[in-house]
Amino acid sequence: MAHRPPDRLLGRRLMVTGGAGFIGSHLVDAISGLEPECLVVADNFFLGRESNLAAASAAYPSLIVAKVDVADAAEIGDLVAEYRPEVVFDLATVPLPYSLEHPAATIDQNVRMATNLAELARRDAFGSLIHFSTSEVYGTARQIPMDEDHPIQPLTPYAASKAAADHIVRSYQATFAIDATIVRPFNNYGPRQNEGSYAALIPKVIRQVLGGEPVEIYGDGTQTRDFIHVRDTVRGTLALWAEEGTRGSVVNLASGHETQVKDIVNTIVDVLGQAADVRYADTRPGDVMRHCGSSQRARDLFGFSPEVNLRQGLAETVAWYGGQIALDGEPDD
Repeated sequence: MAHRPPDRLLGRRLMVTGGAGFIGSHLVDAISGLEPECLVVADNFFLGRESNLAAASAAYPSLIVAKVDVADAAEIGDLVAEYRPEVVFDLATVPLPYSLEHPAATIDQNVRMATNLAELARRDAFGSLIHFSTSEVYGTARQIPMDEDHPIQPLTPYAASKAAADHIVRSYQATFAIDATIVRPFNNYGPRQNEGSYAALIPKVIRQVLGGEPVEIYGDGTQTRDFIHVRDTVRGTLALWAEEGTRGSVVNLASGHETQVKDIVNTIVDVLGQAADVRYADTRPGDVMRHCGSSQRARDLFGFSPEVNLRQGLAETVAWYGGQIALDGEPDD
């Protein structure tokens, strides 16, 4: 079964929270080519960047970008009331590395953002909610592959806050019959992923190698991740919304391949063609040891399968960051 085209977004009023961030901006790019009636980005620009929206703004000049804190009920409520979206794609989040330094703030923000949107859905302020979760809620794999029935065992304040957010959305589904679906992506990578403060593994390693800095691996590097390219996640997300049978579900988006952290580092170094001084540090608190996801439910419901292989995706990602550094003179902070 092939992906259903997301043509049901044509002529609709849509909002993407966290839309200036990594995955969010790629989703906005994809939606901007689908001729929506109205497309609104809501972002507080904690990690999001206006430059991430340049392509979408060029393709869709009527794109609305609002600096709004989704954790502020009044701010997001006023924005939703003004633009009356039919669908809200909720990607606003405080990231995992931030939670290791600011656990209480992370929990507070992530829970309030989910609650505010669920409450707006309960009041019929918009139609459908597509809420982004994370594979981190599963913790370390108890069985491989990890499907949606895998136990929820968050190991960091970030993961716990995202698990709580999922439970809030599902409780509103059960109690108030809101139209909501939870998409649970595994480890996304690709252009625009934050490489400055609170950087994820792949952009951090690219930055270190290109900057001639030592590459730091937490632990012994044998911990595994399931890396999925951001384009595959976006395509899966749009296909998920287009398929009515997903309503009320939790759906993984994963590559189904398990890669050790030290192997991903070696592949990046190989793609860059540069020598690197790889050093090992103490294991990071709450680091999951094993991740490998199952997308069988997504495959059954809407024919999802990832298309970007890891080597190809890393080469593209490395080229993008290299271009950014050439433009800027140095990596962004």
